[in-house]
Amino acid sequence: MRNDRWRPPTPLAESFFRRPAEVVAPDLLGKVLWRHSGDAVAAVKIVETEAYGGADDPGSHGFRGMTKRNAVMFGEPGRTYIYFTYGMHYCLNVVTDEPGVCSAVLIRAGEPICGKTTMAERRNRDRELDLTSGPAKLAQALDLTTDENAMLLSGEVIGIGDDGSSSVPMISCGPRVGIREGLELNWRFAVSGNPFVSRPAPRCSFG
Repeated sequence: MRNDRWRPPTPLAESFFRRPAEVVAPDLLGKVLWRHSGDAVAAVKIVETEAYGGADDPGSHGFRGMTKRNAVMFGEPGRTYIYFTYGMHYCLNVVTDEPGVCSAVLIRAGEPICGKTTMAERRNRDRELDLTSGPAKLAQALDLTTDENAMLLSGEVIGIGDDGSSSVPMISCGPRVGIREGLELNWRFAVSGNPFVSRPAPRCSFG
């Protein structure tokens, strides 16, 4: 799909994000995430998310309180929380819940719908399934770094919206990935059967 023919939907209202992370996370599945970078536009359908809380969630960056790194998680909903990890990767999160409550949703994977050539160049990959099927891949494909941390999801630089085709017939859930504590919480959500979900895919389904 050509960038000059694609138009992003209206960004989601702040009220959508002003809810607990575990409620917002499955509702983000099927929504459109897009990023403007210079003249380039890249967009994906969100197919996998993870919810993270605060003091009651040992798997969260906010479990031990506010720091310079995680301060945006305690801020107003509808902003980005982007962090650098393992000395090489960036990960995109969306801040949720009320201001003062530590809460965010990690965008783990997406299905490319616009700017595929641009994403392939950024990822140095030709196979479409390798472009955005994981959180670090997604951030690289969308050209996201900590420079975009704490940005409003207004659509000017980055946005999330509903294009009217976001219905998800079946959702899978399971424990979150890459953490040692909080594994009893089935707060990883994915579109069942979607090939862009990172592996191994969660197995428990509802919908």
